[in-house]
Amino acid sequence: MAAASATTLSVGSAMTFGSILSSKSLSNTCAVKYNTRNYLRSFSGLKAEAFVRCESESSFLGRESAAALRQSIPPKAQIEKQRFLNHVQPQASYKVAILGAAGGIGQSLALLIKMSPLVSSLHLYDIANVKGVAADLSHCNTPAQVVDFTGASELANCLKGVDVVVIPAGVPRKPGMTRDDLFNINANIVKGLVEAVADNCPDAFIHIISNPVNSTVPIAAEVLKQKGVYDPKKLFGVTTLDVVRANTFIAQKKNLRLVDVDVPVVGGHAGITILPLLSKTKPSTTFTEEEVQELTVRIQNAGTEVVEAKAGAGSATLSMAYAAARFVESSLRAIDGDADVYECTYVESNLTELPFFASRVKLGRNGVEALISSDLNGLTEYEQKALEALKPELKASIEKGIAYAQKEAVTA
Repeated sequence: MAAASATTLSVGSAMTFGSILSSKSLSNTCAVKYNTRNYLRSFSGLKAEAFVRCESESSFLGRESAAALRQSIPPKAQIEKQRFLNHVQPQASYKVAILGAAGGIGQSLALLIKMSPLVSSLHLYDIANVKGVAADLSHCNTPAQVVDFTGASELANCLKGVDVVVIPAGVPRKPGMTRDDLFNINANIVKGLVEAVADNCPDAFIHIISNPVNSTVPIAAEVLKQKGVYDPKKLFGVTTLDVVRANTFIAQKKNLRLVDVDVPVVGGHAGITILPLLSKTKPSTTFTEEEVQELTVRIQNAGTEVVEAKAGAGSATLSMAYAAARFVESSLRAIDGDADVYECTYVESNLTELPFFASRVKLGRNGVEALISSDLNGLTEYEQKALEALKPELKASIEKGIAYAQKEAVTA
């Protein structure tokens, strides 16, 4: 594979996703300044009042982060002695582009990213119907400025100067449709969009949501190589939804506080290639063989569960948007200098013999800083067999994506 892979790092204990922010990491995540109420009335989840009060603590970072935020603000008496009340204003400074912003995932994702205190500009692109989405979002009183771009002729302008590109574009799954059925349509969409990214913002983080992720990420890698701008540390398949589901299902099953639960999910992002490592669950939890089987199968088939529940009217758009927004927030925190950001994602990898593999990684300013190898140590017999069983299917998906991109390049 072209370009150097990320360093492999073995750690003894796992970092909880959405890790607790200390005062130091808070300063890295968003600059904070104090203003009177004349300058800031309110900001999304952070209400501008005499003190910092989080309306909802079920955010990406959880209750502990909300508590850390409150504790990081000095008492009122220490920062001013006048009649005006003080307020907290996160400093937004990053540009994010969503390609496919008018779709089911794209609209919800745009709303969630619009709420991020780290985003100064939100670029929304689609082939149609994006102007209304942008107009609607622009009425939300959060700092991010929303700009819409429609059609191929405006794609280049959408991407200029962007820090993170998120690609949910493509057709959704329908009842009876496998992820492989999506390939021919979505492969071509991803190829065209990644070519534009390569030409206009080659240094941006690229988040691929378009299914089948097991194949579209290798397609994106080949396109970037052909353009001479491939950086494996900045290309990600968004598998965060598998982690979100695993955490949710296990917390419910074991009656655990959801904010405490952390389950690494490795492999790929389809069917049996999704492997939740229940033996690595934090806090340490005991499962019967029946529970392991039940939970693993449910996590693997959760997407189908939603498709069937919606009876053909859609797929997992809301939970996918939430998971993707969480990964965007993590990426921005890393770019902003937070040294304590860990997520599971599908990337170029040397943890197995496969060229791409989903695992926990450490994110930094330049993308993947390290692949966390320790999660694959000491697996149970069930997990080890499942890992070996997923490899042929994942290998075939990777090779299919690479072959498609190379064939298209020759044809062109």
